[in-house]
Amino acid sequence: MNTVKKVALAMVVALPAFAHAGEAKVKWHDFNDYRDVRPGNNSPKGSFHKNVAKNFEKHFNKLAEKLPEGYTFNVEVTELDLAGDVRFGTMNELRIVKPIYFPRIDLNYSITDKDGKVISEANDVKLKDMGFMDRMKMGRDEAYYYDKRLITDWFEDELLPSLNLGE
Repeated sequence: MNTVKKVALAMVVALPAFAHAGEAKVKWHDFNDYRDVRPGNNSPKGSFHKNVAKNFEKHFNKLAEKLPEGYTFNVEVTELDLAGDVRFGTMNELRIVKPIYFPRIDLNYSITDKDGKVISEANDVKLKDMGFMDRMKMGRDEAYYYDKRLITDWFEDELLPSLNLGE
């Protein structure tokens, strides 16, 4: 197959993936004020908090890609309690994940269209998954898996269907 045909085929395959291309903007409060965003393994708090922010911002952007082009998913994380709890081990603090330490996230959000018009918004959205360990873990083992799944489930099962984007 010549190069032009390969490029054309790649564009035909790739373009539908870019049909939606919203973005997310995430606002954080002071991580020390959240219920449980403590590092285990004696990690420095500052670098752990930056890692949490980076991982969650990437995840919110991944979800926002499901919105139409030009839409913005504005999120303010008002409370965060990561799955598990940090406990003292023999020499280190470790994050122990047990069913009683379920993930909780409170947030305010708005979705704006390309003209800046608010399409949907809510304050004090409370997300929690008390049965987070009762469900099968799908995909690879990634950082903050249970917390991200909680956000994804809410976004896909409640938020997106409420938008009536005509799809």
